Amino acid sequence: MDRRHAASIGGTSASGPVSTIPALVADRARRYPDAVAIAGPTGRVTYAELAEQAAEVSRAAIASGLETGDRVGLWAPNSDRWIVTALGMLGAGVTLVPISTRLKGPEAADILARAHAKAVCTVQEFLGNDYPGMLAAAGALPDLEHLILLDDAPGAAAAGWDTSSWAGFLAPGQVIPASAAKDRAAEVLPDSISDILFTSGTTGAPKGVLATHRQTLEVFTAWAEAVALRPRDRYLLVNPFSHTFGYKAGIIACVLCTATMVPLARFEPDAALRLIESERISVLAGPPTLFTDLLNSEHAGHLLGSVRLAGTGGATIPAELVERVRTELGVPSVFTAYGLTESVGVVSVCPPGTPTELLAETVGKPLSGSHIRIVGRDGSNMPPGEPGEILVKGPNVMLGYLDDPAATAAVVDANGYLHTGDVGLLGDDGYLRITDRLKDMFIVGGFNAYPAEIERVLLGHPQIRDVAVVGVPDARLGEVGRAVVVPADPAAADAAAIIEWSRQRLAGYKVPREVVFTPALPRNTGGKVLKDRLRDPA
Repeated sequence: MDRRHAASIGGTSASGPVSTIPALVADRARRYPDAVAIAGPTGRVTYAELAEQAAEVSRAAIASGLETGDRVGLWAPNSDRWIVTALGMLGAGVTLVPISTRLKGPEAADILARAHAKAVCTVQEFLGNDYPGMLAAAGALPDLEHLILLDDAPGAAAAGWDTSSWAGFLAPGQVIPASAAKDRAAEVLPDSISDILFTSGTTGAPKGVLATHRQTLEVFTAWAEAVALRPRDRYLLVNPFSHTFGYKAGIIACVLCTATMVPLARFEPDAALRLIESERISVLAGPPTLFTDLLNSEHAGHLLGSVRLAGTGGATIPAELVERVRTELGVPSVFTAYGLTESVGVVSVCPPGTPTELLAETVGKPLSGSHIRIVGRDGSNMPPGEPGEILVKGPNVMLGYLDDPAATAAVVDANGYLHTGDVGLLGDDGYLRITDRLKDMFIVGGFNAYPAEIERVLLGHPQIRDVAVVGVPDARLGEVGRAVVVPADPAAADAAAIIEWSRQRLAGYKVPREVVFTPALPRNTGGKVLKDRLRDPA
């Protein structure tokens, strides 16, 4: 990216730094009103129109009684309306709580309860799921007042909440003057919390990660420059907006660069290929599974020459996959990245132009403005080439965990370093290599799965006396879950029934693909399960 141009499209404006998301949206509408912000089968929205639609949401939020600092959940698939809703709510001073559509009702309700969310924006149906119904069935949410449907059709009232269709939500905002929305946006400070993204810890309990407007813009200005995102790029947004990769490395990065967003609700190779061709997509990013599926599809009949940049991360990237993306899909530039929710999504980037072996073997260099240390068990710095825990410091360190100072202190030390829980080493070349995990987490098609959380749910099954979950290799998804179960009654043990039972209670990527029965779990003298034996019984 041309650095002079990058300076004009990053977190700055003609009059100085832009350090809140509402200010960024207003700046882009003022400076680039005719640039296309959103495109796709539903039509085109310019940056001027995006700002107008977001302001309409802000006015409706004010009319609904939402105040600066209130938390609002967003539990819906990728769409134009998700983007407009998110930016409009942020403009009203609201803190966003994105929720994965893969979660079941109890999981979503738990997040809304922990966040004390005053409202939730959702859809009536997606992939056969009734989201308001699932939420109502999950139990009481005393803080929740509004259920806002991102649908044109009105929905039935649910659980006593004020339920409104999209038009019904927007209508009361018409009496709120535009000046009120501007005043509310002006109340948002750079260090105001922009969002709370929930992630599961090794204890299995979801933790809300707090991030501010300032650090979100600073981190993704640096990320956009590192990966060479450009103005007028056309970015297919496949990654779920409930995840940092979709929301911040997608929506926020596009607004920073005045790129065009093309949201896709659900990844299917044929649908993605058609959109790449019809919308002349230039940027495509997603987990390795996405590219594997595209390569295994009938892609040869599609015109894919517009794609100049492909990005991936979240799992080991085989060198063969990088080469196939370059040769078979014809994408000249490939980048990879490493991060976690607690690092505002990014720790390091392997930029386009990096040789294939480095893309496959490393996760790149630290994000601009951040610093990485590799430390041993005693906290001392490890020399180059020696493994230790990865620590990171910079604007990409979370503000903290929601309502959990003890958990925050356990991972962010007194010097401001985030302890990632991952083991790696820094080479003499400055590239970071991940060698192991301190945590038991495994990655299913780019989604983090935490055994403790899954085990906690499985222990609710009446036929399970004890259980341990581990990640095992999978050709397509990288890793999948294996549940090693001590059955209450060995004669009645039914692996298929346990898997089906867990599907009703866990997001799909968390559901074990394999159930193995055992008389007892192997443990050490301290009682800790020896999970290495469960991954490789031999």
